[in-house]
Amino acid sequence: METIYHTVVKDCGCDVGAFAKKNFLITFGHQTLITLKDFCYFIDVSPLKKKIWAGDILKIDDQEYDILRIGEIASDNLAALGHITIFFTEEGECLPGSIRVKGNGFPKIKKGSRIEIIRK
Repeated sequence: METIYHTVVKDCGCDVGAFAKKNFLITFGHQTLITLKDFCYFIDVSPLKKKIWAGDILKIDDQEYDILRIGEIASDNLAALGHITIFFTEEGECLPGSIRVKGNGFPKIKKGSRIEIIRK
């Protein structure tokens, strides 16, 4: 197994729970739109060693999720902006800047949480 991406949650907006109730989260590494800042997790922008593929594993602290589908610009946005939308439901479309994952419920994320993507 190879870690192809890792970062740390630096902070989160005051309303991240609103998106959590809908089973998704948004990360940003740089300034985001004022309308989204309360709903995002803020991370360090980190290099992505390889493009993300279906079959890779998303790991948030000790929680693991299988990546099912990935939008065509999700890898580029994550590498350049620290921006990605992660849907924790199998059903639904996969937007260009998003990934869909399968796992055991919505993750518990806090300041200092580690986010990794692992290639099997």
